[in-house]
Amino acid sequence: MVIHMSKKLLHTPEGVRDIYGKEYGQKLSVEKELHEKLRLYGYEDIQTPTFEFFDVFSKEVGTTPSKELYKFFDKENNTLVLRPDFTPSIARCAAKYFCEDQVPLRFSYIGNTFNNTSNLQGKLKEVTQMGAELINEPSVEADGEMISLVIEALLSTGLNRFQVSIGEVEYFKGLCEEAGLDEETEFDLRDCISGKNYFAAQELLIERKVAEPYQSRLLRVADMFGNMCSLTEAREMVNNPRSLAAIERLENLYEVLKAYGVAEYISFDLGMLSKYNYYTGVIFKAYTYGVGEAIVKGGRYDRLLEQFGKKAPAVGFCAVIDSIMEALSRQRVEIPFEASPKVLYYDETDYKEKLAEAQKLRRERTAVVLTRNA
Repeated sequence: MVIHMSKKLLHTPEGVRDIYGKEYGQKLSVEKELHEKLRLYGYEDIQTPTFEFFDVFSKEVGTTPSKELYKFFDKENNTLVLRPDFTPSIARCAAKYFCEDQVPLRFSYIGNTFNNTSNLQGKLKEVTQMGAELINEPSVEADGEMISLVIEALLSTGLNRFQVSIGEVEYFKGLCEEAGLDEETEFDLRDCISGKNYFAAQELLIERKVAEPYQSRLLRVADMFGNMCSLTEAREMVNNPRSLAAIERLENLYEVLKAYGVAEYISFDLGMLSKYNYYTGVIFKAYTYGVGEAIVKGGRYDRLLEQFGKKAPAVGFCAVIDSIMEALSRQRVEIPFEASPKVLYYDETDYKEKLAEAQKLRRERTAVVLTRNA
C-alpha cells in the first residue's frame, strides 16, 4: 500500500508538468530575450497576485468563462480564483494605484496562468505568459507599437517563420448593428465565427431569420482573411460608420507598421474574434509553424479599466512561453543557454585551496561546483 501511494505521488495532475535541466535553461533564455525587448520599449515590470477575487474575472468583466476557472474559498468565505489571464489583474492594479494618472503607463509582466479546461487535446492547464500593457494611450501609434514589439520580441527568440493576423472587433459589431441583430444573436454568432465554424454560423443566421444581404455579408466575414485587398473588399460590404471607422483604423495601423519595418509579418483577418469580451477594437494573434494555437494574443480594451473605476483606453498582448518553446523545438531552432558549471574536485589535503579557487571564480561570475574527489 505504501509503495502504491508513493508511485502515485510521483505523478503530476493532468495538464501540468515538471520542467528541468536543459529545457528549463532554454526556457529561461527565451524569457530573458523577450524581457529585454520589453525593457527596450520602456515597459516596467509589475507583479500581481497568483489568485484574485472571483469578480476580477467575472462575466461582467468579459474574461474567461466561469466553468474554466480554478475556484476556491478563503476563511471569510470569499470566492477566489487562480488567474486565467493577466490583463484584468493589471487593469485592477492600474485603477487602484494609478487612478489619477493621465500619462501613458507601460507595464510588463511574467507569471503562470491557470485554465481549468475539460477538453485538453494535449493543452496545458498551467502555462507561463509574458506580456505588456499600454494604458492611457488611445492612438493607432500605440496599436502599432504593441504589434511591432510582438514581432521584434519573437524575432529575438530565433523564430522567423510566423505571421501576426490583425482584426477589428468594431467592424463585426458595426455589421451586426447594421443587420439589426440582438445582443444574444451577436454573441452566439461571434462564437461560431471565432471558432471558424461556417456551417454553425449559417444555421444560426437562418434560424434567427436574418435577412439578406446581411446574412451573406456576416458569413463573408468568417472567410475574410488575407492582406490589404481584403480591407478594400470589407469596406465595400458595409454602409455603417462604425465598421467604416474600423477599416480606416486598420489602414492607418498598416502605415504605422510599415514605418516600423515589420509589415511583411502581418495579415488581416476580419473574421478573427476573441473569447475575451473585453476587447473593443484592434485585436491580433501571432501564429507559427509547428503549433496549432496562437503563440501571442492581444488587442485593445478601452473599457476594461472602467470596471475597476478608471476610465482609460489601453492595448496589450500576452506571449505564451510554453507555445513559443514548442515552436522553437519543432522548427529546430537552437536556443542558447548558460553553460554547465565548472567542477572543482577536492580531497582532505587541498580543500581550503580549492575552496579559495571556487570563491575567486564565483566573484568573477563563473558558476562553480565544489565536489569531493571520489
